[in-house]
Amino acid sequence: MIDKPSIASPLVSIIIPCYNHAHYLSTAIESVLTQSYSSIEIVVVDDGSTDQTKQVAQNYSPIKYIYQDNRGLSASRNTGIKNCAGAYIAFLDADDWLYPNAIETNLNYLQQNEKFAFVSGAYDNVYENNNITGCETEIRTDHYEHFLDYNYVGMISAVLFRRWVFDEFLFDTTLRACEDHDVYLKVSRKYPVIHHTQKIAAYRRLSTSMSSNIPLLLSTALIILKRQKKQLRTNGERKVYDRSYNSLYKQLYLLDIPVSKENIYVFKEDYFTFYKYKLLSFFKSNKSMIKSKIKKLIPDPILKGLHKLASPKPSTPPVKNVSLGDFDRLTPFSQAFGFDRGGAIDRYYIENFLQKESGSIFGRVLEIGENSYTLLYGDKKVTKSDILHVDEKNTSATFIGDISDAPHIPDSIFDCIILTQTLHLIYDFKGALKTCHRILKPGGTLLLTVPYITSIDHDEWNSTWYWAFTDKVLKLLMAETFPGGTAEVKSFGNVFVATAFLYGMGLSEVPKEKLDYHDPYFQVIITVKAVK
Repeated sequence: MIDKPSIASPLVSIIIPCYNHAHYLSTAIESVLTQSYSSIEIVVVDDGSTDQTKQVAQNYSPIKYIYQDNRGLSASRNTGIKNCAGAYIAFLDADDWLYPNAIETNLNYLQQNEKFAFVSGAYDNVYENNNITGCETEIRTDHYEHFLDYNYVGMISAVLFRRWVFDEFLFDTTLRACEDHDVYLKVSRKYPVIHHTQKIAAYRRLSTSMSSNIPLLLSTALIILKRQKKQLRTNGERKVYDRSYNSLYKQLYLLDIPVSKENIYVFKEDYFTFYKYKLLSFFKSNKSMIKSKIKKLIPDPILKGLHKLASPKPSTPPVKNVSLGDFDRLTPFSQAFGFDRGGAIDRYYIENFLQKESGSIFGRVLEIGENSYTLLYGDKKVTKSDILHVDEKNTSATFIGDISDAPHIPDSIFDCIILTQTLHLIYDFKGALKTCHRILKPGGTLLLTVPYITSIDHDEWNSTWYWAFTDKVLKLLMAETFPGGTAEVKSFGNVFVATAFLYGMGLSEVPKEKLDYHDPYFQVIITVKAVK
């Protein structure tokens, strides 16, 4: 039984477009009816089905059933939007299903911060052989830039939108695919959004579904990406755009495209790229066979010589015999801290630290710039989430000003302050730490991270990038600015991680065992937990 909405429990509309998927529709509907959150309406949009879609939908009550002539997925979703009453909207494809806490989980994120236009979570891929693989992409900041890189949401059923989003952005009915990615780009360009890694839904991967039509997906993805070219604002966005448009999208999709006259025609303007990635795919899929063929064709003495050349070299190469490889360059691979190559390496340490100290993120919490970490790691323990920002145009901020001189913030009001990667941008950093101490309640906690080994930002923070901190100076600063309290100071990093970070390698390019090795002589990140 679906309850009537109240002010405390706003109505959520679940729109289920269906085209000849009657045999899956019951699973989708029942997954909505069994949600832990009960203030829900279900709108089934029958897009001209010729099977039993109408009969299946009308077996359930209460359900709003709408029939339209076949017009495609975008038009079906738009029809659902126009005929639903919810303050929040989710879309569930008829062959997928929601997990029991899906709506409650996503709604909690949006209710904690009214500025987020939508929230997205993780999901499971469910294949025809019943094999299940999880998809848990972690995105914390720069959502628009990440959407330029790729559609990290992946599955629209893992998303909950505010209703007002569709007063401005409807699904583009001229697109035959990637219409959701198009909406994500448009919305995140203008409004803040949030992502988390809790499982929301199951994504049924069918060989007959649109997600298997690789030529269509690639050609459409390039269309929607090109639309964003005039919307780019920073050098980082332009670099991600160029990389994605010129290579990444093709690499992601072309590996899966079968060689056929039709597909070659689709990519006739870029057949070199098509065959380059097909060759990569062939070698990747037939590695064992190729190795065995090589062993048969090449004489043993030559194979032994090649094996010797490929054997691991001594840990310390002789003087003047260092092989620099890809590092033999004067410019980094990325000027965006690796965000355009799979994420910044320093985020691994920052987010592990906040996860470990999540027990301290409760009550009234202040975060600088935005409150994504507060919501992610504080969750339901947070009773009030505040944001301090220097720019009065930031409508999400509850306090405006410079934390090094903030007399307008009352004394002893916060249980926790999250100050990540900000102190080095403040000229009067001692003043900032003293403010933190003053506005924390007795027993309140400051969770602080600062860089030591890093490049300097090329974009907006370049002009205020003042300092670098070691663990030794942080211990002295904490003793000075948090008198009578306790402080736990730790450093993270090693020579490999420091080098990779300076060159702009992405987090996905560095193995976990290298990230976890600690060498105090190469401090990439310093973390501080200070208790007043």
